[in-house]
Amino acid sequence: MAKSGANVGLPKSMADRSVGQALGDYVIQTLGVAAAEVQKLYHDPLELLTRAVGVAAAEVQKLYHDPLELLTRAVQPVLWLMLFGEVMARVRGVAPGNIPYLDFLSAGILAQSALFVAIFYGISAIWEHDLGVLQRYLVSPAPRSALVLGKALSAGVRALSQGLIVYALALLLGVGIDLNPLNILGVAAAIMLGSALFSTLSLIIACIVKTRERFMGIGQVLTMPIFFASNAIYPLSLMPVWLSTVSHFNPLTYEVDALRALMLLQGTSDYGLLYVRLRIIARL
Repeated sequence: MAKSGANVGLPKSMADRSVGQALGDYVIQTLGVAAAEVQKLYHDPLELLTRAVGVAAAEVQKLYHDPLELLTRAVQPVLWLMLFGEVMARVRGVAPGNIPYLDFLSAGILAQSALFVAIFYGISAIWEHDLGVLQRYLVSPAPRSALVLGKALSAGVRALSQGLIVYALALLLGVGIDLNPLNILGVAAAIMLGSALFSTLSLIIACIVKTRERFMGIGQVLTMPIFFASNAIYPLSLMPVWLSTVSHFNPLTYEVDALRALMLLQGTSDYGLLYVRLRIIARL
């Protein structure tokens, strides 16, 4: 006589296992995979870097095949700076100190452009998974961390292309840009770090939701709170206490702060550049 209840139709090995045992086996397998990845990294870090650069180069090549993407992504910073920025520049007391509001806003829009590029990067991973491209990466001898690092690097390169657009537009609008080569390198480093952070977050979300439709919904939910709960378009001093507290836990706040100090002639840092770098690295 067949057994009734939850175990009907299940193999005996699965029926006899408890949920705790299944969870324990999953954790052990996950730790085993993680240990294997760390071992690969320890034994040959140069190979990891080489394969990560290879993944990033393959991603960047997509820009050559679709340069229209750069133009479409340029629309958003143009609208923010030329419409929102020009209007809000007429309101006094928004930007701190004697800095013009358009100067203040330009660094925030640069960070926003990099955020929007990176936070939706997981869509490409889902698309590659559906086409079977991701499986080819996973069965290759390369460590899986090389795939993640390569995706993060490519997101940084795409964000740098956005940075060039914002820089050119800001110069045309008369923003006081600091063209010191060392400061420009610092801006590039901040963009790369911020893009790496948000692109890896995007990959984590993509691994969880597994479908492009769900990912788009979650991405829209995340981007606006991250953007508005930062100092990108208004200073921390104008925020209510609860929002200012939230912004201190927002990595975009520290990226904007670093960009504002390095990018502008009158730029200053609320936290100090060393502190900002440590906070961004801690988030990574």
